[in-house]
Amino acid sequence: MLPTDATPVPSREELLRWDREIVWHAFTQMAGYEPLIFTGGQGCMLTDLNGRQYLDGVSSLWCNVHGHRHPRIDAAIRRQLDQVAHVTSLGASNPTTIALAKRLTELAPSPLSHVFFSSDGSSAVEVALKMAFQYWQQRQDPRPSKTKYVALGGAYHGDTLGSVSVGGVERFHEMFRPLLFDVLRLPEPDRRRGANEEAALQICLAEAEQMLAERHDEIAALVIEPLVQCAAGMVMHPRGYLRGMRELTQRYDVLLIADEVAVGMGRTGTLFACQQEQVAPDFLCLGKGLTGGYLPVAATLTTDTVWQAFLGEYAESKTFFHGHTYGGNPLGCAAALATLDVFDEEQTLARMPDKIEQLERRLADMAEHPHVGDVRQRGLIGAVELVKDRRTGEPFPWQEQRGARVCDFARSQGVWIRPLGNVVVMMPPLCISADQIDRLTAAVAGGIDAATADLGV
Repeated sequence: MLPTDATPVPSREELLRWDREIVWHAFTQMAGYEPLIFTGGQGCMLTDLNGRQYLDGVSSLWCNVHGHRHPRIDAAIRRQLDQVAHVTSLGASNPTTIALAKRLTELAPSPLSHVFFSSDGSSAVEVALKMAFQYWQQRQDPRPSKTKYVALGGAYHGDTLGSVSVGGVERFHEMFRPLLFDVLRLPEPDRRRGANEEAALQICLAEAEQMLAERHDEIAALVIEPLVQCAAGMVMHPRGYLRGMRELTQRYDVLLIADEVAVGMGRTGTLFACQQEQVAPDFLCLGKGLTGGYLPVAATLTTDTVWQAFLGEYAESKTFFHGHTYGGNPLGCAAALATLDVFDEEQTLARMPDKIEQLERRLADMAEHPHVGDVRQRGLIGAVELVKDRRTGEPFPWQEQRGARVCDFARSQGVWIRPLGNVVVMMPPLCISADQIDRLTAAVAGGIDAATADLGV
């Protein structure tokens, strides 16, 4: 903590009490919250209030891609501070924001050639939803009946009302159902749905085609998390599903919104997950790791076709009436440009295959545990699903918090991870070392033993 000269330094006890009684933490039951206060970080390590170090096994919620306190990103923010800290994007701009927009269009799949900045992933998806709706209303040959959205079972696209509407995690969102708009919902495209992955692919694509064939005249866009539905429990799509969905949406004249807030920025082994299947969506939503986990910047990329539908005389009112105070903030954009530089300078993606293979081997070791129902991986995203009965796949009751017990054990070993129910998630910074991968997976394996010790084998 860096107080000003006039600000007294809070004591350890004050920080703990204020954090417990004043700060309202996201996705946290405050009645049972026990403070975990981090005061520093370096590389893949975090330091807490007591001086204890932890391996950051979830990249501070999936966003810290190059590690904490990376000198390249630190320096870029300091340089920007000497220029200007904030300039609104409402009718104005600055060189750093412009440079980031240009860089993103050079890196993204063609023909994504325009960038709208916001502050977080939920907002990036909200922007895409609104742009898609408005596009059909005011393009040269309007299609005013195209007002609905297709989303996937188990989807998670953020917590604003629009992004919640297309979300499909009932435990998170059921309370807000009266506030949401209706969507068309496809079943969760889990690669385990068929006898094998190819069978699962055909089942999932057939379901999508049936819906699009019957209702494409009323569908504005289909929203998808490419390759992996993270908040659903790291559900892995059948390989080829994204490519198949792109072909179907093009065939039936439906826009495709790719939400890469969690799976983008190198997580799957390529900078963008869409590149794994050579897909160019109509909208690409980015956030989280875009700034290396430093500052809140998100972006919605789209095509010139969409852009052109918003151009016209002032009196035509084709403007996109949507904006965020801190959208395109120069400090954040400086961090994002530096993050992209680090990918190049450190050859981050070229170094990932060995790490991905090592994580795969360690996950395979855990797969034989009597209470592990499945292990899943895509790139440096790993997940272990705990089950009560391996033979039948019977899950643990969520109230038993078996996943949380694994994470509690890992924390005792100096590894910080967070569960998704009974799914234990590993999503470390891309700069993680081989020794740190072993430490992370050993903590998870030990945690599984500890969390299921009361059941025997």
